[in-house]
Amino acid sequence: MSQESEYGAGQIQVLEGLEAVRKRPAMYIGSTDARGLHHLVYEVVDNSIDEALADYCDEITVTIHDDGSVSVADDGRGIPVDTHAEYDRPALEVILTVLHAGGKFDNKSYQVSGGLHGVGVSVVNALSQRFEIEVTRDGGVYRHAFERGEPVGEMERVRDMRPDEETGTYQRFWPDEEIFETGEFSSSTLSNRLRELAFLNSGVRITLRDERDREDGDPAEETYEYDGGIREFVEYLNETRSSLHPDVIYFEDEEQNVQIEVAMQATEELQGSIHAFANNINTREGGTHLTGFKTALTRVVNDYANENDLLSDLDENLRGEDIREGLTAVISVKHPDPQFEGQTKTKLGNSEVRGIVESAMHEGLGTYFEEHPDTAQAIVMKAVEAAKARKAAKKAEELTRRKSALDSTSLPGKLADCQTRDPDEAELFIVEGDSAGGSAKQARNPGFQAVLPIRGKVLNVEKHRLDRILENDQIRNMITAIGAGVGDEFDVEEARYKKIIMATDADVDGAHIRTLLLTFFYRHMRPLLEGGYVYATKPPLYRIRYRGETYDAMTDAERDEIVEEKCNGNPSQVQRFKGLGEMNPEQLWSTTMDPENRILKQITVEDAAAADKMFSVLMGDAVEPRKQFIKEHAPEAEWVDI
Repeated sequence: MSQESEYGAGQIQVLEGLEAVRKRPAMYIGSTDARGLHHLVYEVVDNSIDEALADYCDEITVTIHDDGSVSVADDGRGIPVDTHAEYDRPALEVILTVLHAGGKFDNKSYQVSGGLHGVGVSVVNALSQRFEIEVTRDGGVYRHAFERGEPVGEMERVRDMRPDEETGTYQRFWPDEEIFETGEFSSSTLSNRLRELAFLNSGVRITLRDERDREDGDPAEETYEYDGGIREFVEYLNETRSSLHPDVIYFEDEEQNVQIEVAMQATEELQGSIHAFANNINTREGGTHLTGFKTALTRVVNDYANENDLLSDLDENLRGEDIREGLTAVISVKHPDPQFEGQTKTKLGNSEVRGIVESAMHEGLGTYFEEHPDTAQAIVMKAVEAAKARKAAKKAEELTRRKSALDSTSLPGKLADCQTRDPDEAELFIVEGDSAGGSAKQARNPGFQAVLPIRGKVLNVEKHRLDRILENDQIRNMITAIGAGVGDEFDVEEARYKKIIMATDADVDGAHIRTLLLTFFYRHMRPLLEGGYVYATKPPLYRIRYRGETYDAMTDAERDEIVEEKCNGNPSQVQRFKGLGEMNPEQLWSTTMDPENRILKQITVEDAAAADKMFSVLMGDAVEPRKQFIKEHAPEAEWVDI
């Protein structure tokens, strides 16, 4: 009897824990949009990766099923199925129904573990309308199922293990439609993260299968396995860049139970690409490991340059920004007890890591330079060239408009500003072309909507240094209007608008201008994208009128559907909008600017490494990778308006 009452109390406690997750999901997975949806997959995959880090798992398979579910299978040890003493329930059930239950809190089962919020698979269970699990271990195959976090029946042993069968865990979940704004998994979003995990954990094979509708009936499948680890990651990032030296510089070290890996290669490009990870988590906001890397890199390169008398042209030491120009690097640390800070918990805060990374860099990079003087010299000479350009830009500061771009309080003449001074309410429309700009100025609500027209193509910033970029009128106007500086001096807190909306035509030119703008934001105002401040309008392609009613269609298919279903196949008028400039102010307001009706696409940076590579493919000097990209993706274009 007493056992039953304890069991009842225990169950109430468990349900209360998961109920909190269902009430406030964003506290546990960040958001309930597409980002939060994909986070569910990462939480489950991270457990399999932890098994791989402990050397118990070699293979992970992620499958997107055609019924909206996702499954993750691995050949690890299998989640324990024996009875948990405290809860008097199978450990498997406890791990899936109790927050913070698992094998990662004592550093005995796992030396290092990932998982961004450390909340684990119980949160995935809580936010799934159904969750099924099958574990193969302890001589048998065990199954259990849950609905919205609650167990359905008891865990069952369904059969004995076969003699040749491996241990492992298979988990499948259906995200809860009551919680998530979307149930559509993006295979490209998942593939970027799984590829990244395969790079960061050499030797683990990760397969992504997509079983959703395909014409040939066969599931799409990609496998990622990189024995070279982060060395191959750097090679992958540099596929579209011209490297200054053939080999990727690589070294690893372990100190105070912290494992450090660094891989880097200098390129002829102007844009650097440095990515730092802690326990497989992309620390976008940096942290102590990145600080240690940058400090030591500057010191080692300057020491080498001074010892070999390579700075005689400069009369000063190289700065960090000079050395990092065109440098591709991946820093990965694995820490038994990582402390994450920052708004999005993507900044490493462990103070001791800085010194550990610095000493590893001094030892590893210093030795490499001594053994490879040609590479060391190439890196120093590239940095000297960058320093000269920086000094030239500084000297010409009064002549170029850099000062006015950053320090001037006067706003650009073309900007029609809004009345509100509250950035949370203010919106800036960057509009392609003077005629659309004129319509937008008439159409807008001046209380909270500002309009900045831009004329012609914006400078491709991928190919120019900042001093050249700041000579461009269009870019200077944007910097001044946004009001938060640029490059290293950019401070997102100073932004005058929390919504920056690119309003370009729905044709090839419009897409090109949007890409040029995004390249500028990504390279020189990245916190705007990371903070979710950047949007693109999705104006309709068609306006259909029938008996006093007006309908807007985004695609040809939608137009045909409206004509058939709403207009009995006989509309009064079908108007094709070629560009925003062709709309009168009333049309522009109702289709594109009115918060009640408009469709905006928020543009964020979910995966910095993938974005980095994409910008260098689309906007860099190398032509062949761009041709290849166009060939591969041409069939996906719904229509091309040339």
